[in-house]
Amino acid sequence: MSRGFEIAKGFENKGVNLPVRKTKYSAGYDIECIEDTTIPKFAPGIKPTLIPTGIKAYMEKDEVLYIYNRSSNPKKKDLILANSVGVIDSDYYGNPDNDGHIMFAFYNIGKEDITIHKGEAIGQGIFQKYLVTDNDEATSERTGGFGSTDK
Repeated sequence: MSRGFEIAKGFENKGVNLPVRKTKYSAGYDIECIEDTTIPKFAPGIKPTLIPTGIKAYMEKDEVLYIYNRSSNPKKKDLILANSVGVIDSDYYGNPDNDGHIMFAFYNIGKEDITIHKGEAIGQGIFQKYLVTDNDEATSERTGGFGSTDK
């Protein structure tokens, strides 16, 4: 199986570019927005804006894909990730709710609404191995998509 990216169901004919590393020593794979999306300026009570990517990630069972903001987004675009770091578990791939479609949750801390355009790099993904404790007894299986592990 190994690891990689695929186009998520429903995005096959939308011009999705699969993530790539831009240099041979880059840790992260640059991830793009798949459709123009406006992120409103922050106000109390506002929910984060989900930015679709049209991609999903497959990986080994003991791996995770972390998704991070671009380092330039806070300074140049006033964008911060609502969850600081996104965690894409291996069992998120192909789930029945959304096929494992990866989205970024952004807040706009600027003074004006901002539009992210299709094809614009919005973040990066880094695959990593993870460890479990000696007494780990997790046996449940994922039954849904975004935010489903606590259901």
